[in-house]
Amino acid sequence: MATIVMERMGQAFISLQQIKEVPRMLNEAAPSIPGTVRDTEVPHYFRQHFICTGYRPINQNWRYYFLSIFHWHNETLNIWTHLLAFLVFLFKLLQLAVVVDFAGDPHSWPLLVLILSSLIYTAFSTLAHLLAGKSEMCHYTFVFLDYVGVAQYQYGCAAVHFYYAVDECLHRHVHGIFMPVATVLTCLSCLGCCYGNYCNHKQLTWVCKVSQLVPLVLAYIWDSSPIAKRLMSWSTASNDPAITYFFSQVALAFTTTFFFNIPILERCFPGRFDFIGQSHQLFHVSIACFTLSQIHSSHLDFVGRRKLYSRLHRSGEAALFARLYVVTFVGCALIVAFMIRKVKKMLDLNYKSK
Repeated sequence: MATIVMERMGQAFISLQQIKEVPRMLNEAAPSIPGTVRDTEVPHYFRQHFICTGYRPINQNWRYYFLSIFHWHNETLNIWTHLLAFLVFLFKLLQLAVVVDFAGDPHSWPLLVLILSSLIYTAFSTLAHLLAGKSEMCHYTFVFLDYVGVAQYQYGCAAVHFYYAVDECLHRHVHGIFMPVATVLTCLSCLGCCYGNYCNHKQLTWVCKVSQLVPLVLAYIWDSSPIAKRLMSWSTASNDPAITYFFSQVALAFTTTFFFNIPILERCFPGRFDFIGQSHQLFHVSIACFTLSQIHSSHLDFVGRRKLYSRLHRSGEAALFARLYVVTFVGCALIVAFMIRKVKKMLDLNYKSK
């Protein structure tokens, strides 16, 4: 009996010792995070216009940047706005998978492409805001990755608009060219955004913005053209449940463009919105709402316009759209690989000239 009691006491003592080790283990696993620094303490390519404080110091280990998701700095809300949007879109995918046969119904594949592209752009954006602050090379690499996410999402928009929302008249004129043109514009958007960021160190700000904005706007106009007629006939479209979502998307598109290009609050009150209220944070919220509205409207069209799009699109066209999506993604990836090579050459030249 005494032996059993002693064994139990020994086990309890060992367990107590292990519990005492937990704080030390946690401290070793998550060491104290360095504080944030001012804009003058980081290289110019990390600085955001009118954001004065809250920057993470560069050249820390990877664990520091991963753990910074749980700490307060000027990228925290940029990370979480798109991380939460990713979770919302994932929930929406799981919700739709209950009522939509994504595996067996080819007509559902454009909708699936839209949702997958939404998940990818929010995931890539989250990674960019989380990890791009490590070094100059990481800055370019992860920002370019973010542009791939934006570009392939444009293709997802084009796919659902042309497959579900197009009317017979427009379909007759652009059938056979709409999606290839959308693919080209998507790749040009990726190239324009990457090149604008690459030239940011030597070109005027407005030149970089134009190189990024023009292809994005052209792609948006082309991709959204199938819903234009339905928007123009809104007064007679009382039986069109998606029309309200289309109008909300137009309003959100203007809001998104505004906040992406004009840091109005930071410009008026420099330093006041370093952590909360940045235009880029509002841009994230706006584009996430835009995407959610788009998923809703596309699902409504998928259900309510099946007789029309089943007749307009020949057998195998949905599979073609899916294959073009893969081609578009690969094309954007190759563009990024090319731009990263240019960045490496530029950084090598800068290093040798020092």
